[in-house]
Amino acid sequence: MAEVEYSVYFVPVPIGNRADVTLRALDVLRKVDVIACEDTRHSGLLLSHYEIRKPLMSMHDHNEQSRAGEIAARAAGGESFAVISDAGMPGVSDPGYRLIQTLKEKEVSFTVLPGPSAVVTALVGSGLPTDAFFFGGFLPVKSGRKGSMLQAAVEASHTSIFYESPHRIVKTVQALAALDPDVPVCVARELTKTFETYHRGPASRLAAEFAERAPKGEIVLLVGGVNAPRAVN
Repeated sequence: MAEVEYSVYFVPVPIGNRADVTLRALDVLRKVDVIACEDTRHSGLLLSHYEIRKPLMSMHDHNEQSRAGEIAARAAGGESFAVISDAGMPGVSDPGYRLIQTLKEKEVSFTVLPGPSAVVTALVGSGLPTDAFFFGGFLPVKSGRKGSMLQAAVEASHTSIFYESPHRIVKTVQALAALDPDVPVCVARELTKTFETYHRGPASRLAAEFAERAPKGEIVLLVGGVNAPRAVN
């Protein structure tokens, strides 16, 4: 087995379809000493599928700061770590950022592997302009802050991308329709999974569609902005 080149690896994992994991990701997961997971039970299913058996450590939003110090210290002492989230790229709306700050501070070597990303997948599949885009993470729950972000998205010269809850997506699209009925919108749901669906069209049409049947599952919301074509099929 080849020796590890870095102390800590940030490894993207599939956003839905297990076959989307890269060969390099599997190689790293097999040769590190410890795998830090957002949810050890959830990640255990993926690792078991690929017959990878390694010690697991939980690292989530509530304990990342303390885990960061522990991982940095152990990595400096010679152990190697892989960091994964429940889906996609660790550090993007998932734990990872605070750990990287600690690794930089402690001068512990790390690298980031390329791989699955719901943001980029949804952007390309949306049919909206891809030359410039803004990713805003999860939309705020409070209507005031959310309204300001949606207003900015409608007026932007780039495509805006957000994560949104299926319980709030209907009201969110209705809010977009109230700001600009013709603004091009895409609601991408269950990406790479069996029921993957792209709902594309002006905000007013999607609002009417969702009033009849609300989308379910994991959702990425994309807003075209002022430079996007007004007719989205």
